[in-house]
Amino acid sequence: MLIILTALFVTALLCPLIFRALKRNGFYVVAVVPAVGFIWLLTRMPAVLSADNSLANGAPNAPPSVQMEWIPGLNIALNFRMDSLAATILLLILGVGALVLFYCARYFKNDDPQIGGFAAKMVAFAGAMTGLVTADDIIIMFIFWEITSVLSYLLIGFSQALITARRSAMNALIITTLGGLVMLAGILMLGAAAGSYQLSEIMASADALVALGTFTDVAVALIIVGAISKSALVPFHFWLPGAMAAPTPVSAYLHAAAMVKAGVYLIARLAPGFAETALWAPMTVGIGILTMLIGGYRALKQYDLKLILAFGTVSQLGFIIAVFGFGTPEAAFAALAMTLAHGLFKATLFLSVGIIDHNTGTRDIRKLTGLGRAMPILATTTGIAAASMAGVPLLFGFVAKEAVYEATLHLDTGWSLAALIGILLGAALTMAYSLRFFFGAFGVKKKKLPALQCKAPTLIFLAPLLVLSAATLFLGLYPQLVEPLAIHWSAAQGGPGKMHLLPFAGFNAAIGLSAISVGLGLCFFWLRHRTDTGAPLRRMITSAEEIYRMSVNGLDKAAIWITGRTQRGSLSFYLGVILVVVLVIPLAIALTVYTPWPSNWIIADHPAQLLIGAVIIAGAVVAITAPKRFMAVLMVSVTGYGMVAIFALQGAPDLALTQLLVETIVLVSFVLALRALPKRLWVGLTKIKWGRAILAISLALMVVYIAIAMMAARTEARISLAWPDLAYYDGFGKNIVNVALVDMRVWDTFGEITVLAAAATGVASLIFAGRSFGNRVRAHHVAPGSIDAGSEAIGTKDSKETELRIARRFASSSNQDWLMAGNTLVAERRSIIFEVVTRLMFHTVLIMSVYTLLTGHNTPGGGFAGGLIAGLALTIRYLAGGRVELSESMRIAPGMLIGGGIALAGLAGIVPLLLGDGIFTTYALEFWFFGEHKFVSSTIFDIGVYLVVLGLVQDVLRSLGSEIDSLSEGRSPVDRHDEIQASRTGVGR
Repeated sequence: MLIILTALFVTALLCPLIFRALKRNGFYVVAVVPAVGFIWLLTRMPAVLSADNSLANGAPNAPPSVQMEWIPGLNIALNFRMDSLAATILLLILGVGALVLFYCARYFKNDDPQIGGFAAKMVAFAGAMTGLVTADDIIIMFIFWEITSVLSYLLIGFSQALITARRSAMNALIITTLGGLVMLAGILMLGAAAGSYQLSEIMASADALVALGTFTDVAVALIIVGAISKSALVPFHFWLPGAMAAPTPVSAYLHAAAMVKAGVYLIARLAPGFAETALWAPMTVGIGILTMLIGGYRALKQYDLKLILAFGTVSQLGFIIAVFGFGTPEAAFAALAMTLAHGLFKATLFLSVGIIDHNTGTRDIRKLTGLGRAMPILATTTGIAAASMAGVPLLFGFVAKEAVYEATLHLDTGWSLAALIGILLGAALTMAYSLRFFFGAFGVKKKKLPALQCKAPTLIFLAPLLVLSAATLFLGLYPQLVEPLAIHWSAAQGGPGKMHLLPFAGFNAAIGLSAISVGLGLCFFWLRHRTDTGAPLRRMITSAEEIYRMSVNGLDKAAIWITGRTQRGSLSFYLGVILVVVLVIPLAIALTVYTPWPSNWIIADHPAQLLIGAVIIAGAVVAITAPKRFMAVLMVSVTGYGMVAIFALQGAPDLALTQLLVETIVLVSFVLALRALPKRLWVGLTKIKWGRAILAISLALMVVYIAIAMMAARTEARISLAWPDLAYYDGFGKNIVNVALVDMRVWDTFGEITVLAAAATGVASLIFAGRSFGNRVRAHHVAPGSIDAGSEAIGTKDSKETELRIARRFASSSNQDWLMAGNTLVAERRSIIFEVVTRLMFHTVLIMSVYTLLTGHNTPGGGFAGGLIAGLALTIRYLAGGRVELSESMRIAPGMLIGGGIALAGLAGIVPLLLGDGIFTTYALEFWFFGEHKFVSSTIFDIGVYLVVLGLVQDVLRSLGSEIDSLSEGRSPVDRHDEIQASRTGVGR
């Protein structure tokens, strides 16, 4: 299972490369992966069926499974297992998925844009569905559940130029995500009550959970909401027809065989244990049958072939969920067979619509005529699938529907008759819209229509349909091939008794019901045909889609109203709102919780702390009264450097080093940004706004109060007392701070570097909005002495003539290029001392950064500090040589560094999983090389942190340094374009 899952996601990553080389033929290569998975699944069937047999016979159930720890503290594990239910859904996911990808090779053209990305999303979707149906951990299942929602959004909105596709994709995402969040609440409730998030354990304790009463009823109801939203049942049914804006392969796979089966799977999984809860039958059987009737009725009103199938799919999904909702072994037997039959015939029908649309340019049945003669093979395969959907004998759809009738007749509840009538009417509507679809597509219309210019599809284009139709026909004649799956799934719940899948079970009640449904269906089709005027569908009541749109519009109006009153363009107002929230909420909580007041007060541990504190206070006071921005920034840095001294005195060298480096980088960033701002602040003591002052003082007092209360409220020993042993024996390091960051609290650090990446991207996006960036400007492409030519000189002609003459002579000397791009600066901006010192110090500082990185596990330092030191080395080169020098020193783009760092950090966590250990497990390798050494695997994670921080600093320097330099030089956009073009072509200016 894990190999197939990994292979699908790896193939998705490789798709852009495959399609760049093979164009649309890459679909053939990609289709091999799910096809191989399908074959592997067939080889595992004996083990799956054997496991279900053992459960039915009272022996411990041991299905094929994979178990790996992930987050032991939360009792969440990467556990996957395969039983007959998962295997049946997986047959559709892998088998139909391989055929749909094969079909795409002729559906798309070589010059269609982004087909590589399309294939990647399709394969990744197959991987997500594989994980969803095999996950034994319900939290892991939910993660895959949400991944399918995101991928379906991307696939439905593939045609980005179409507003209908974008709107439909957003509707599907909102509805399925909302349902998923509701389901998450139910999952957490059910897992908490069961004491485990393993599905197998939850189902094993189902009787005890049901006995809890209302709590379990609510939890299960919330989960059902997620399931019916995913499977497009009433009132969420409208998103599925809207999703038909997606390319046909997406409809055939996601909306017939895969995604919409997720809700079906979840209902089927929970039915054996929770069918007795109070809200189960109304929400599954009731809503399912209602959906079947509404979907069937709406299908009869459509003229678009794809919409007929879409509403038919809604109807069939309601049908299947209603049968699973019966909660009996017989119903589980019949519903599982119906699930498999539906995937086969509905995928065939969607693919046939794709061929019709592809070859004729229309899907409107009012414009189609005589296709049966033009495309006889397509008509035959489509007819088989449509007949199977309608329940015509000798086809698999008929066999499955007979089993459903038999299961319904075995019901013994108060609503059995209502369910039987509902299913009978739904089956009749299915017959009617099946006939409408087939004759609408391939029949000859009585009304004279212009002949369509079309050609018959090639056999390779038809091959997936032929395989699916053959499977439908073959399984209709020999259903014994898949009967064991249904038998063993129902046997695990007590057994279906004497029920079997038979091509013809004789003249019994079920065959009588089939005859009635066929007769009613023919009547419905005839009545619709007689009364069909071709007019658009008119509704007398407000539809669910209209209610949804009104709700969304109401939210939009509320958001606009709130935004208009809060987003005023005032930074001080935004900051004030944030600080008020930070003040009120924590303070309100702190004041309502009793905490003892400390009895022992210590003003300072060392006299130097008093002096440092006075300096910090003085810096803060001067910062808020300084008349110029530069002075204010400098005083703010004084407070930061004061904290460096405090940390150092308290014996925290790691914190002191990190604070020192961060403060330095922040100071440089502020100074660079100040060049684009006015020098003066125009704020003095006489202009203090007392409201802001009171807020600032209150916030400071609140922080002090909470800090004091927290220290005084401690009653237990500090958890940090155990950290030295944990760091040395478990993390294999002596530096507790660094080991905590890359081992004990590694998830926190991983989240932090992700935030850093987002911050860097945000800064770059704001600075470079609307302009090209990312191209390296080489020194030999820039004329000497041309950079900063438009800036202010360093002095006047009378007072600085001698200095300028010396500077120009130095700048024009070809023997004095201490830096790679030093001679690109104007003479007035060059400094021989600065350039020489930079040349001597740059590599030393870089080596120091690497040393800090590699030794951080045992001495002060680490990836964060090392990355900041390397960033300071780049800062020195930029300050000495200007923006071109920075470009020369940035051999790797910041985005590549940040992305590579996150990927490397993630890889450090994933590799232990492949070795059978928990994620981010740390290993130590001891070796001898001119002495004894120890390499700890968490250093790889630290290297990722190093790269992310270095990329962040590069982005800041590029955004606040190089870009502002370019603007201050007064160059026109044409000049900048020429410089970028020169950097691309290698032609000097």
